[in-house]
Amino acid sequence: MKYFRRASKVILVPYPAQGHITPMLKFASALVSHGLEPVVVVPEFIHCRISSQIHSIDGILCKSIPDGLDEGSPHDFFTIETSMEKIMPFHLEKLLLQLDDQDQQDGRRSVVACMIVDLLASYAIDVANRCGVKVAGFWPAMLATYRLIAAVPDMLDAGIISETGCPLQEAPICVTPGQPSISAAELPWLIGTKAGKTSRFKFWTRTMDRSKTLRWLLVNSFLEECSDDDDYLQNITIPIRPISNDTMYSRTSTNNIIASFWEEDLSCLDWLNKQTAGSVLYISFGSWVSPIGEAKVKSLAIALEALKTPFLWVLGPAWREGLPRGFIEGVSKEGGRGKVVSWAPQMEVLQHEAVGYYLTHCGWNSTMEAIQCKKRLLCYPVAGDQFLNCAYIVKAWRIGVRIYGFGQRDLEEGLKRVMEDREMSYRIVRVNERLLGKEATSRAVANLTAFVNNIITI
Repeated sequence: MKYFRRASKVILVPYPAQGHITPMLKFASALVSHGLEPVVVVPEFIHCRISSQIHSIDGILCKSIPDGLDEGSPHDFFTIETSMEKIMPFHLEKLLLQLDDQDQQDGRRSVVACMIVDLLASYAIDVANRCGVKVAGFWPAMLATYRLIAAVPDMLDAGIISETGCPLQEAPICVTPGQPSISAAELPWLIGTKAGKTSRFKFWTRTMDRSKTLRWLLVNSFLEECSDDDDYLQNITIPIRPISNDTMYSRTSTNNIIASFWEEDLSCLDWLNKQTAGSVLYISFGSWVSPIGEAKVKSLAIALEALKTPFLWVLGPAWREGLPRGFIEGVSKEGGRGKVVSWAPQMEVLQHEAVGYYLTHCGWNSTMEAIQCKKRLLCYPVAGDQFLNCAYIVKAWRIGVRIYGFGQRDLEEGLKRVMEDREMSYRIVRVNERLLGKEATSRAVANLTAFVNNIITI
């Protein structure tokens, strides 16, 4: 006789970076509202930073696994990758068995319904498959970026890139017809040294190979991105839109989904309260990769001094070496025209009426937050998917302007272009509606409900 059993636990494995933890936690909260028990699994070096914050979120359990990383040493992309491939799989599998044993000891019939894996933590896909657990991929960026990386075999066949991922042609690359192109030098894995680029290329090819076994791909992106002729993606893709930006998860909500790796400097909100509406340039280059570098920090600081534009700049202590001597004290004394903080409550900053423009690296979370808050963008992509995001912002949606340097003229002309484009505000509203409007919300909720119904019966 066929029977159904409620499978209540869902294991979520994010990649251990701020821009990946945040959307995964918000997705976990959405699963709680569907009666599931999400367990977010992070390595120890992340758990010690965010566990106390997650424990305040009703219904979400945070578990840590050993990572083998030295406490106090820098944890870059490559040390984390080594840990994910050689240390974490054993401990994740052990945790799965422990959770199952605990349920049996408690007399519960609960089982693990599914493991949801950030594709950058693709080692967990193999673990789930070994343990016989259903697994879904979680893609925290644009689906267009997934398509770009998935097109590596086609780029190899066409002679666009070498076997190590290096560009062999200078022609623009466009994977989806009719969509913006990027230059060959802007492919997501082309970061750092030659050896680093090769290693990142191997990381992505391994990730895509593992993703071929997925039954579902949860996409943190626009719904219409998934409505094309790609049969494979149509069969597995479940667009859930950029949940990291839902207003239901704001700081004032009962679902207080904040797990910042760094302490937010709330004094910047008081400073913003004293500024004229729409006058402030907000500057932040995210948290995942090293930002613009010492020379460019200096150039940007000099340009800001010369322009006399009110600004709020997020710049961590380790990244301030390029600042001119006395810069922070100087801009603070000049009538409080500028403010530099180590970390900011970004959504509250972008929602503030004093902020008129956002100089950004074009990270996906930052891009979506800016669209939600209807802010015009000055774009300076640094690495990874940021170049493709920038192409959409500037060429497809036309809600921002790209700049290529931080000299006074670069900044001045960029600001002038976004200020004088009278239609840009209208275009931002249209993109906002596609992202957060009633139709998008309804479809996203229906998609999530259908996914949950699929995984809870066995």
